[in-house]
Amino acid sequence: MAHSEDSSKPSMLVERDGGVTTITINDAPWNRMGIDFMDDLEVLVGELASDRSVRAVVFTGAGDANFSVGMNLKQLPLGIERHGSAEAVFDQRLRVLAAIERLEKPAIATLYGHCLGGGLELPLACHFRLAAAEGAKIGLPELDLGTVPAWGGSARLVRCVGRAHALDMILRAKTVSGPEALRIGLVQEVWPNDELKTRAHELAQELAAMPALAVAGVLRCVVTAGEKSLEEGLAEERRAVIQTMGSKDQQEGMTAFLEKRKPNFTGE
Repeated sequence: MAHSEDSSKPSMLVERDGGVTTITINDAPWNRMGIDFMDDLEVLVGELASDRSVRAVVFTGAGDANFSVGMNLKQLPLGIERHGSAEAVFDQRLRVLAAIERLEKPAIATLYGHCLGGGLELPLACHFRLAAAEGAKIGLPELDLGTVPAWGGSARLVRCVGRAHALDMILRAKTVSGPEALRIGLVQEVWPNDELKTRAHELAQELAAMPALAVAGVLRCVVTAGEKSLEEGLAEERRAVIQTMGSKDQQEGMTAFLEKRKPNFTGE
């Protein structure tokens, strides 16, 4: 794993707890996502995608001050040197976030403190977003910098909260709180600040206990639903159903239902 240019710390921390992998942006207190972080994340997401023992992923930030203020703009020259152009730097970020969105295992983000620019765009690529009850400042303030969201933020925000709320946030460079994010559909849950990371891990454990083949099928169906016609979406759903039929988890689910007990899924 690479180290950040201004310290000896690794760009991220990676912890495993059973089927849950937690990825921590390791640049407290601001948790900027530098060039090394994105290079490391691209490799890691590829590994997570192919590792059958990983059943859910949590993204969080080091410390309790901020999830992330987004890209470390001071490192853009380094990124251009390493990747060849500014366009290549942003292409990589789009590529990595698309890979997170298309993971066939649930990805959960914790939103607390500043979640700005890329610090919201990464969570928008996740399947679940949990926000802090107090102190969260969530937004895409790129217009204040004379530019526009560059990591897919405008497209994903519209799909998440609708055009009216997306325009209100982006054109006004507006930040929203955790409770406001819940109201407009940007996050699924809001928790007291000191419970947020624990709750994210609990949710990840809950999702990790679900039948892996069925979870992967649901994610394929739901994440790509907006890109397909109804007929294509129904065909994808049928493929997912057929894939689970006869699997050990499907048999266990049926047996547990008939025996009136909680199923014990193994991911097979």
